[in-house]
Order: sequence, then structure tokens, then C-alpha cells
Amino acid sequence: MIEPNRQGEVWVFAEQEDESLNDVSLELCGKARELADRLGVKVGAVLAGWNVRELAYRLIAHGVDRVYHVHDTKLEHYRTLPYARVACQLIHKYKPQIVLYGATALGRDLAPRIASEMRAGLTADCTDLDLGDHEDKRAGKVHKNLLLQIRPAFGGNIIATIINPERWPQMATVREGVMRMNGGDPRRSGEIIDEKVSFNDLDLAVRLIQRHREPRKVNLKGARVIVAGGGGVGSKDNFKLIHDLAGAIGGAVGASRAAVDGGYIGKEHQIGQTGTTVRPALYIACGISGAVQHRAGMEESAKIIAINWDKDAPIFSVAHYGIVGDLTKVIPMMIEAIRERGNG
Repeated sequence: MIEPNRQGEVWVFAEQEDESLNDVSLELCGKARELADRLGVKVGAVLAGWNVRELAYRLIAHGVDRVYHVHDTKLEHYRTLPYARVACQLIHKYKPQIVLYGATALGRDLAPRIASEMRAGLTADCTDLDLGDHEDKRAGKVHKNLLLQIRPAFGGNIIATIINPERWPQMATVREGVMRMNGGDPRRSGEIIDEKVSFNDLDLAVRLIQRHREPRKVNLKGARVIVAGGGGVGSKDNFKLIHDLAGAIGGAVGASRAAVDGGYIGKEHQIGQTGTTVRPALYIACGISGAVQHRAGMEESAKIIAINWDKDAPIFSVAHYGIVGDLTKVIPMMIEAIRERGNG
């Protein structure tokens, strides 16, 4: 734990793999820039790895003022303890007031370890961040400009706002895709600070024997058109209609949690609070009721078309166009019309 430091920077842990930055780190740079400007402080980023110094310039372009760069062969591939050592040593040295991580597999592994070592609080899977004041009536004290860490709770039925007034740094993991990534400005200038970190035998107790990477099967975040199916599709056989419609319009296939839990399609296609957050130009929701958990992952799509037999389904509240009907009849009609238009 460090003492509350009102002049401390807003930090982003820059997640990288194979000399490439994870998009969520760049998304967080934009949010960190916004928070830091409101606090009147600088934005910092922790960049650890081997031969990754060039990535610092991309971080600076996306709003970072100071990149704390640690270059060591022991950091070539991610391991929890060495990376935690880097972050904790730099936090002790520079005392940031906020540290943000992506809610990725790596971030969900690393952030709790750092929070435990620092004796600091951590809010997981945030969907929004803000600043605000908190009055502690028992202590007769007002805490100014705390990080408001906002996330769904109780299965998405409520939105919880979590604060950390005294055990700093204030830390949160943030879901991928919920913060907009800015385009970056290559003309921005910033500072790269090279740091050295000493590791002990315990830090290096885990050795990497073999590394296997599973190729990504679907890129929902990068898709301009998504056709998503829900539990209302009815069966795995019927879900072929979703694939057919996506193929006809050149879109990616998505799904609600109900469809994934029903075994209609793999979890990598899941969109929503516990899946991927997307913002395509066109989102076609087929047989999706539109529970708040799913809407959280797709409601910022530019255009939304909903197909559902239930005219009172919540999905229609966010849809720009709604079709009330049986999707097993509507989708083939849509595919036929698309193909006729293409042939014409």
C-alpha cells in the first residue's frame, strides 16, 4: 500500500505479446488521458518485455506522457511473478494514484497479484470509470476526486459503483471494447524512462517449458457486420440459419450467452457482459430477448435490427428496426432478398 498521492499519475499497464500491444491497452490510454486531464496530472504506462521499446511511441501517440520501460530477457514471455515484481517496484517508486489493466486473461491474472502485494483494492471487469467525491460521515471527511469504478453486479441486475478512498493505488481491470480507442496522434511527444528491476529466485520459480498459442477463430471486435443468435433460435441445427445470413452479407457470427450455454456455438462468439463488447456498423439480433447483460455488449452498434417473435422483447428498446416474426421464416426470406439483389 502507498499513501494517497493526489499528485500521482494515472497509469495503464501496457499489455503486449510478441512485440504487439493489446488493443485494450490503447483503449485504456484514452480513458487514462481523460481522467488525468481532469485531475491535472500526467499519464504513465508500464511497458515490460524484451525488445518492445518501439511500442512506447504508440503509447505516447495514444495519450501517454511517460512510458516506464523495463527491458529484460526474463520478461520475454509473460509470467506472473516477474511481471508483478516490475509493477510493484515501479508503483512503490513513483506512487501513481490510479492503475488500470485490461480485463484480459493476462490482466485478470496479474492485477490481483499486484493488489495483494500492495495491500490495495481492486475492482474487476469494470464497464465504466469516472471521478467523484465521497463523504465519509463516520470520519467527518470528504474524499475528493476518487476513481469511481463502475461495473454490473448481481448478474447485471444492478450497477455498482466502487471506491477506494484510502488503500492506494486505486486499481481496476476494464473489459475490452467498453472504452473507445482514439486514432492516436503520432505528433505527440512523451518521455521514455528506462528502468531496471532486480528479480530473486522466487520470482523465477516458474519456468516456461513450451508455449502453444491457439489461433483466434473469430474477430468480433473488428467486424463491421455481426449476425447474432440467441436462445430463441431453438436448436443447434437452427443456428445454421445465423451462419447462412452472416455468409450472405459478409458478417461475423455472434451469440448471446443463452445460445452459448445451450451448446449452439462456442464461447468465443459470445457478446455481452460476460463476452465481447462490439460496436459494428450493423448488428442483427436473431432470437435474442435483449437482457441487460447482452445489451451491455452491443447497444452502441451504429444500426441494430432485431428479429423476435415476442413484440415485447427488451431487444426492441435498443433496435433501430424490428421484425416481429418467426426467425426460421424471416431469415430465409432475408437471405433470398440479399442474393436476388446481388444477382441484379
